[in-house]
Amino acid sequence: MRTPQFWYPASAGSTGPLPWLLAPLALCYLIAGWLRRCFARPYRAPVPVICVGNLTAGGAGKTPVALALAAKIQGTGIRAHFLTRGFGGSLAGPVRVDQNLHTAKQVGDEALLLARLAPCWVARNRKRGAQAAMAAGAELLILDDGHQNPQLHKDLSLVLIDAARGFGNGWVIPSGPLRETVATGIARADAVLYIGEDGDFPGMGKPLLRAMRRLRAPQAVHGERLFAFCGIGAPQQFFDMLRHAGADLAGTREFPDHHPFTDDDVRQIISAAEKSNAAPVTTEKDWVRLPAAFSKRITAIGMHIQFSDEAALMRLVEPVLRRRV
Repeated sequence: MRTPQFWYPASAGSTGPLPWLLAPLALCYLIAGWLRRCFARPYRAPVPVICVGNLTAGGAGKTPVALALAAKIQGTGIRAHFLTRGFGGSLAGPVRVDQNLHTAKQVGDEALLLARLAPCWVARNRKRGAQAAMAAGAELLILDDGHQNPQLHKDLSLVLIDAARGFGNGWVIPSGPLRETVATGIARADAVLYIGEDGDFPGMGKPLLRAMRRLRAPQAVHGERLFAFCGIGAPQQFFDMLRHAGADLAGTREFPDHHPFTDDDVRQIISAAEKSNAAPVTTEKDWVRLPAAFSKRITAIGMHIQFSDEAALMRLVEPVLRRRV
């Protein structure tokens, strides 16, 4: 879906009447989540479980953070596996993602990106997914999303906050972007990871880490004339990163988050790029959702997470790694 504009108003107090009109539904959503957590019996896996989650609907950088975290853990010799719901995919799992077999329509776009680095399991039932991963040799599990899912006990929960978007209008779905109240979500977290340069966040008594989104090869776009498009939670951030890297953006086009690109979508993008004498580019997450017949004509721009203090991050992670059986 496309993020409702009133979720992220241009200024405080400019949301209009919609949040109030939707408030009864928001209350039901809030109560349903609370009841789910109250009556759940989380499965405690015999291997460590690290959750990379957030408090809002849409992207906050969970997948890049999960990838960066897994790369550091792999450096210690521990076999880390990813576990994800496979948002946007049709398979319920548990299933191990095969990049040569599965498509984004089956397992979701994030799962395909995660599987490039380490074994990735798609499972709507996180307990069954964890058991399947452990049977395949996983010594540690990294959950891409799942802070609100009570099926698994988490040994370390990182909550991400996007500096540019924050908590939007501060209301719970559907009145706003929050999956739960900020206080409740932060209370269950072990640390807060603040992504971006704008603003500040006190951490509410939790260890506060910082990180930045970076283009993987900014020199490759410097001075290039590009037509950029994407279907992610915060498309403007991608466009801004290209501009800051020195790209000449001839045009941009936004799609809803996780948009399933059609042949017509891509034809229109390529046509617009050709008319502007520009090269069409998109994010890696969007590229895996392109129709195979057109993917070679679109360039994927890689992004990664750069931690401000890697030593502080590892101080949080190391006690969890020692919990291995």
